[in-house]
Amino acid sequence: MEKIKAVIEALIFASDTPLAPEKIHVILPEVEKTEIKEIIDQLVSEYNERQGGICLQEVAGGFQFRTTPEIAQWVKKLKSTKPHSLSPQALETLAIVAYKQPIVKSEIEDIRGVDVGGPLKGLMERKLIRIVGRKDVPGKPIIYGTTKKFLEVFNLKDLTDLPNIRELKELHQQQELLDPDLMEPEVVEQEALDTDLTGEAAKEEAWEEATKEAAKEEAREEAAKAETAKEEVIEEETTEDISIL
Repeated sequence: MEKIKAVIEALIFASDTPLAPEKIHVILPEVEKTEIKEIIDQLVSEYNERQGGICLQEVAGGFQFRTTPEIAQWVKKLKSTKPHSLSPQALETLAIVAYKQPIVKSEIEDIRGVDVGGPLKGLMERKLIRIVGRKDVPGKPIIYGTTKKFLEVFNLKDLTDLPNIRELKELHQQQELLDPDLMEPEVVEQEALDTDLTGEAAKEEAWEEATKEAAKEEAREEAAKAETAKEEVIEEETTEDISIL
């Protein structure tokens, strides 16, 4: 058992991305999935009890070793380069995609009120959002959603862990009381998710308007098809009449 635990611990440590129990089972097929999960839970508890500088966390559908928030200020001194940050425009766009996905570009623009082509391109380059399909409306617009890397960057198990507006405000107030300069990049980005959202009511209204507009466009297309079909029928009847004469 101890050797298996050591192997699983090493696999998680060596992985560049959060490692899922299912992936571990592929590497260790002789170990049952339930046993793998039990061993991971044991490791999580052991690192939590140790209260050291690193911990084992579930994030983005897998498990990953991370530094504890309490030692962030010293890790920050080690990292001489400033971490890449997102612009307010990109954060606002990412927030809308995260909370309203699946969503198309026009619907994001209805909420933000500006063109979001640039921010969307930048977020895709950073692999924080991805194309999940095309909406079945005229023009077949691209549908966007978040990625596993998004979950990893923001320390989320899944999308249900996204904080609501009240939680974001409380988190921001707590961090301000401590020291804004010691805030981790992940927390800073997470707080900024709510920058341009004026409330759930406004977002829902924008969403409904975008949906209504899409429905109107689809109805216009259907009407045009019906009119074309009608003209074809009239043309056929006219041809038949001429043939009889």
